[in-house]
Amino acid sequence: MAEQLRKITKCCAIILVLNTLLMSQTQAKLLTRCQLAKELLRHDFPRSYLSNWVCLVESESGRSTSKSMQLPNQSVSYGLFQINSKNWCRKGRRGGICNIKCEDFLNDEISDDSRCAMQIFNRHGFQAWPGWMSKCRGRTLPDVSRC
Repeated sequence: MAEQLRKITKCCAIILVLNTLLMSQTQAKLLTRCQLAKELLRHDFPRSYLSNWVCLVESESGRSTSKSMQLPNQSVSYGLFQINSKNWCRKGRRGGICNIKCEDFLNDEISDDSRCAMQIFNRHGFQAWPGWMSKCRGRTLPDVSRC
């Protein structure tokens, strides 16, 4: 009986570890440039600004849905668009201007990220993102025409 219990415990532990590994892989993505462009179009980003959005995401998060970065002012920027906790979301609970938990920006479902990014854009334009200002504004933008 004790031997069976050990086998069951070992089996459960293995399943738990595998499940955790699978969950972590489905929670975050590193998108290719074309995958990103297609996702943005699917989420109703205007084609006329697509190269700017791709450049912004590349400069802010490196196209990673799981990036988070603590800033000197103690706020944190989250996800593909590096949406900041100071104004736009709240850590651990819904809130901010986008009324969302910041952690929701760290998974591979970008619908909520996209809605919030568009809110930011509608209020402040691309200037709201330091990465766009330093790496995209006035520069040659990524060519996504073949995506």
